[in-house]
Amino acid sequence: MSEIDLNGKKALVTGGSQGIGAGICRKLAACGADVVINYYRSKEKAALLASEIKAEFGVHAWVCYANVARSSDVADMFAFMDGKTGGIDILVNNAGAETISHVLDMTEKEWDMVMDINLKGPWLCAQHAGRRMEATGGGVIVNISSIHDVVPRKGLVHYCASKAGLKMLTKCLSLELVDKNIRVVSVAPGAIYTEMNREEISEFGEEKFKSWIPSGNIGDVEDIANAVAFLASNLSSYIHGADLYIDGGYMNNTIQYDPRPPRKNGSNSQGQRLS
Repeated sequence: MSEIDLNGKKALVTGGSQGIGAGICRKLAACGADVVINYYRSKEKAALLASEIKAEFGVHAWVCYANVARSSDVADMFAFMDGKTGGIDILVNNAGAETISHVLDMTEKEWDMVMDINLKGPWLCAQHAGRRMEATGGGVIVNISSIHDVVPRKGLVHYCASKAGLKMLTKCLSLELVDKNIRVVSVAPGAIYTEMNREEISEFGEEKFKSWIPSGNIGDVEDIANAVAFLASNLSSYIHGADLYIDGGYMNNTIQYDPRPPRKNGSNSQGQRLS
């Protein structure tokens, strides 16, 4: 049995049909939570995931369509959850989008789409969840951000700006909702293997990518899901407004010409000359 106890909790995971979102759904269910899996495009994947969760973990799981950038869709999604669960204890704002364009070529449509999904969506969902959590005595909101909320990246000015905004949204929500017994935190992944980016990583050069990460490996979906489950549980009851970076130290190794000087304690583990 999992050490993290979410039995009886009702969770909603946006963008939950695949990738990190699907991993989070599985982990919350493994810890005992009933889960509403939000999807936008992948209805079949969401339905299959719900079926697997119910069979494997013996909890309830439902699927619900919504574009989180649309207020009417978000309202309908929470009405659906009201009808199925009668409330919400855990909201995971995971749905996200990006395009890659030079800042001088980026269109207004691209900018608005990424901002609406990555920043407006979490705000809309947090409002709906917060009102319900306030009425029932509390809950937890976990926003899935990115190391690019502080690390800039070429071609992703809209994505980075949206995640920086999500970082501050997390902190402001935390301050405004703490007296309602609602905790708000963010999780910021680095390089993570998902079914969507494995081929891209391979084409780019997996070993090259790994050489940039101090831990020497690319993270798995479970690394993020485990952290989300912990933050959603009572084990983290004193964590408010925090940003947890899960990146294998990637953010600490952005200067690629770092000479990595050898230790001078007599160790020869890296083949250096003994003094």
